[in-house]
Amino acid sequence: MSSFFSKAYTPRLVRIALNSWPPFWGSGIKIVSISDDFRQVRVKLKLRWWNKNANRTQYGGSIFSLTDPIYALMLMGILGEQYYVWDKEASINFIQPGTGDLYADFELSSAELEHIYRETASGEKHLPDFIVHVKDEKGNIVAEVERKLYVRKKPKYRESVASQV
Repeated sequence: MSSFFSKAYTPRLVRIALNSWPPFWGSGIKIVSISDDFRQVRVKLKLRWWNKNANRTQYGGSIFSLTDPIYALMLMGILGEQYYVWDKEASINFIQPGTGDLYADFELSSAELEHIYRETASGEKHLPDFIVHVKDEKGNIVAEVERKLYVRKKPKYRESVASQV
């Protein structure tokens, strides 16, 4: 993330950009809320006639897409321009069919962030895992998604380089 982009990267801008992004908009995915500190995000997947599968339930690809860039975008907002943040791996376990609108709540705790800072301070890569549950309107779990990210401090911000200056 560039310095300019880092300054313009606000929860409001991210929400507006994602809600107008064709892959999200077309799939019925909407960012409902992003906290001011990027630590909490709520996302909704609306059931529409064009994203139903042959069984007339939520299309699995849309459920998976619901979780796709969220943790990476949250960490980009928190860590800023000093870090590389990418999605690395993901897996999904479908628990039951999604017969209506679905929701996912993403949260990053202080402990998780402290662990990331500690593991990446000297420039080592860190591959944190996050689990998010996709739920229906009644709170029943429809799918469990595991996302693994790649996080690494950029060379010019690493402790070993900074301490030599």
